Amino acid sequence: MLLLGCIKEVSDYELVISLPNGLSGFVPVTQISDAYSKMLSKQVAQEELLEDLSSLSDMYSPGMLVRCIVTSVEKSADGRRSVKLSIDPKKVNKGLNASALALGMLLSGFVASVEDHGYLIDIGVSGTHAFLPRQKAQNYIKAVKRGPDLKIGQNLNCVIVEVKNEGRVVRLSIDRSEVAAALATERQNWTLSNLLPGLVLKARVQKVAPLGIKVSFLSSFTGIVDFMHMDPEKSMNYSPDQVMKACILSIHPTSKVVRLTLRQSFLHPGGSPNQLSNDRMGAVVEESTVKAFYKQFGAVFELDDGTLAFARSKHLSKTRKSFKPGAFKTGCKHKCRIIDYSLMDEMCIVSLKYQIIEARFLQYQDIHTGDVVQGKVLALKPIGMQVKVTDGIKGLVPSMHLADVVLKQPEKKYNIGDEVRCRVLECNPAGKKLILTLKKSLVQSKLPVLSNYEDAKPGLITHGFVVCAREFGCIVKFYNDVKGLVPKNELSSEPISCPDKVFHEGQVVKVMVLKCEPQQERLLLSFRLSGKPALEDKKECTSKKKQEVKYQIGEMVDVKVLKKKDNGLEVSILEDEGNVIASIPTVHLSDFVVNCKLLWHCLQEGDVLPRVMCLSDKGEHIILSRKSAVISAVQEEQVVRSFSEIQPGMLLTGYVRNVMPFGVFVEFPFGVTGLAPKMSMSDKFVTDTKDHFVVGQTVIAKVMSIDEEKQRVLLNLKVSECSLGDSAAESFALLNQYFKEMKEIRNLLRRRGEPSMAQGLCELVPGKELQLVMQDVKEDGSALFSGSCVPGLTVTATRYHLGDKNIVSGEKTKALVLHVDALTSKVYVSLREELLKQRAKQVCVHGSQRTPSTLPSCST
Repeated sequence: MLLLGCIKEVSDYELVISLPNGLSGFVPVTQISDAYSKMLSKQVAQEELLEDLSSLSDMYSPGMLVRCIVTSVEKSADGRRSVKLSIDPKKVNKGLNASALALGMLLSGFVASVEDHGYLIDIGVSGTHAFLPRQKAQNYIKAVKRGPDLKIGQNLNCVIVEVKNEGRVVRLSIDRSEVAAALATERQNWTLSNLLPGLVLKARVQKVAPLGIKVSFLSSFTGIVDFMHMDPEKSMNYSPDQVMKACILSIHPTSKVVRLTLRQSFLHPGGSPNQLSNDRMGAVVEESTVKAFYKQFGAVFELDDGTLAFARSKHLSKTRKSFKPGAFKTGCKHKCRIIDYSLMDEMCIVSLKYQIIEARFLQYQDIHTGDVVQGKVLALKPIGMQVKVTDGIKGLVPSMHLADVVLKQPEKKYNIGDEVRCRVLECNPAGKKLILTLKKSLVQSKLPVLSNYEDAKPGLITHGFVVCAREFGCIVKFYNDVKGLVPKNELSSEPISCPDKVFHEGQVVKVMVLKCEPQQERLLLSFRLSGKPALEDKKECTSKKKQEVKYQIGEMVDVKVLKKKDNGLEVSILEDEGNVIASIPTVHLSDFVVNCKLLWHCLQEGDVLPRVMCLSDKGEHIILSRKSAVISAVQEEQVVRSFSEIQPGMLLTGYVRNVMPFGVFVEFPFGVTGLAPKMSMSDKFVTDTKDHFVVGQTVIAKVMSIDEEKQRVLLNLKVSECSLGDSAAESFALLNQYFKEMKEIRNLLRRRGEPSMAQGLCELVPGKELQLVMQDVKEDGSALFSGSCVPGLTVTATRYHLGDKNIVSGEKTKALVLHVDALTSKVYVSLREELLKQRAKQVCVHGSQRTPSTLPSCST
């Protein structure tokens, strides 16, 4: 059977074709043309890609009309019919011979070869040499914009402009204006044996009936225009003997019944039918109005936007017994759902079935990675289990994912038709590929789904499955083919010498993300789940509006504190009128770890922080930093912006990202990360790495070496190796910054209007002299004091700082403030005479120029 079809989808191996009356068919890649098939065979034989072999997507696109012939109709396991088609001109044009070729004929042709002056075209007629001059193709090439030349295997609408030697040589044109004007006439001597779909001709109305129109054409032929292919604007105005343009849709090979269309989109060859917008597919229409009911076929509806839709009889009710014809009188209203769109009928296909209207999934696009779905077992194969999710959606459960353990005989556990609950590992709507898992640990997991590298934030804990266990560690896979490495030292708190004997392929594991480089698709993981997940609650993240404003790394902004969280501050950027939300991790509030906690404690909602630097901007998650040393390094261009800029010997300012037993990971602005091995961490001997560094600590690191192939950087953190120049100047600058921040903290406490205890903390600074009363002496020799200047505070002097004084409870004494711990409300003092005398001497020398609030102090 010959049919006119419209390309609906294009994949690497087939074309999906929309056929008249809501049907669909498939054209395999081997059914395009002889020349294209030969090139495919050549590529397979050579086992390498051919430069002049174009993919189907390079030559074909949705909306193109093509002539097809049915090659077979197969029935699938679930009872659905699959229509196989061919667009090969030798099959489509088999009714033509050289002597039948005439001027003005519109034929399907395929590029067979590219020559100097034009193209050899395969029109499927034996003994005919068809040539397309280059000048006759230029307008078409410019219009379709598929490159500077036609491609072998490309389908063309060709008009015969010259016939020589009784049809053995023909010259063609594909000029769009000539093709659009092509009209089949009696002079071209068409017969029922060579008539072709896609021909546009003049037809005369013979009879108008409820289901369609009977027409005559080309003098001696008759045909049928069914109700779906009348022009919607003229469907009630056809009358006998009326002459109009029509296009042939199909020719039945045995009955010779010819069906035609009067729809405007098909009346100009080379055009394409109207398409449905993607957002309407799957939409539920609350009220659709019945326009016409056809007992044996179905009903035509008018949707809420005025477009027409068709529902087949089986989609009008749940079962045949529950069908009520009276409910489908003209004007009746029904709730329906758009389940498809027929390009050839220019109509939505709808269903009134309750189970389809309420269905969670209708097409592959509705399914997302991580979704839990119900399915029915269709088949058990060596590669896994085929599962039917809905009538139009099928998925595969690979053998490794049939259970938490590998099943040697899955047929003993599962039967055809069994209901199964699966989780989506991967969904590719374009390729109609759906990969599922039946592993109970994954299906029931309440942990976040990791489906892309951007979501792999350090500290995230999730479930994955082992795909490889070797001497270097384990490779763990997640959703959407995201995978990462668990190094040998992160497999357990105890050493594991042979990981392949402990872990097996397919094993479900709980892992924590240590580090991720999304651009390189590199993920470092750990089975040691110490530490709290660093990710926000997923629902909170998805509910936030996507921020469109982008900030450059190093850009300075002023921010306002919105909310205090366990791991930092949520702030709004004032430059954008508070519409852009960002975060300052606690460890990025200061270069000094102790000040980070103090600042977090003191800052409150509504406080404004000036000149904070953008550290990273990933669209929805902007990270800011107040680390002065890091900000200075960026502003003075003492940074590297990519791995390629790193050179051995460089001194870079960064911050500790992670502390591991084998060393310290240091991150620098712009995302470059390096490792300082245990032996290069300190000038002192390192027993436990956690005794030397903490996460968030600002450091200066020296680049020792780089591995370009593995994109690795080795660092040195020894103080003796990492001086930027004048060590004394560096130390005083850091100390000065510390004092500035302590002054800022005191000011924050004062502004707070806190109780007397907090106010007292503000007034106490290192170096201030106090009048105290001895309260008690502890077992370790330290003493506790009280006084009117320290209400509610714990004041302590260690045994060493009591000096030679032998005081008793209740005795008054002078003491000098050494350190104030605002977080614990503790004050450490000294009673030693040498310190008190030095303090008195300073006051005498400097007088009023130096007040207690400006005296230097030592940080602990």
